[in-house]
Amino acid sequence: MPPAPLPTIAPLSIALIVAAYLIGSLSGSLLLGRLRGVDIRQHGSGNAGGTNALRTQGWRFALGVVLIDVGKGALAAWLALRYAPVGTGLSVTGHGYAAALAAVLGHVWPLWHGFRGGKGAATAVGGLLVLWPYAIPFLLLIWGLVLISTGYVGVSTVCAAVGVAVLAWLSGAGSERLWFASVLALLIVYTHRGNLQRLRAGTESRFARARLLHRLRKR
Repeated sequence: MPPAPLPTIAPLSIALIVAAYLIGSLSGSLLLGRLRGVDIRQHGSGNAGGTNALRTQGWRFALGVVLIDVGKGALAAWLALRYAPVGTGLSVTGHGYAAALAAVLGHVWPLWHGFRGGKGAATAVGGLLVLWPYAIPFLLLIWGLVLISTGYVGVSTVCAAVGVAVLAWLSGAGSERLWFASVLALLIVYTHRGNLQRLRAGTESRFARARLLHRLRKR
């Protein structure tokens, strides 16, 4: 028997995924930093993400960063769902997940900022808000519980991402959602590898105020 033909990917599909990557490359911290005359990558941990923005520039700046980074993930996913071509090798939902992942990759390796970006968590949350909103409460629950237990933001983020992948497996999610959640978890672990290495070495920074369980036990 002749081999099955490979699924076709429409030019519009490619355009949507490339557009999602370019949208993801618009880093909230670097854009807002230019308005302030600051390159956040030269401060704190050197990461262009919301946590470093909070530690080095304050909560107002960090809030703006998070809103931009979450918003671009949501926008990329929404555009893909809205304009996805029908009858190609990739379903409409598949377009959404592919675009969300492309936006996360753009955030981590932004074309506009020398391929030095953030760690992708906020942009991933934006994509999930559009594609799988029911996972958000579960994600936030894990993130919050780990944070108030340990005070480690990076560890909380890794646990939340892995938790979403486990949720996709246990809930019998479709292949597109399952692949997205699994690849995203691996990517988040990779982008937080420095945090995990510092945690093992005992040098990882903590948000002491977030350790509510520790403070309650001391009373």
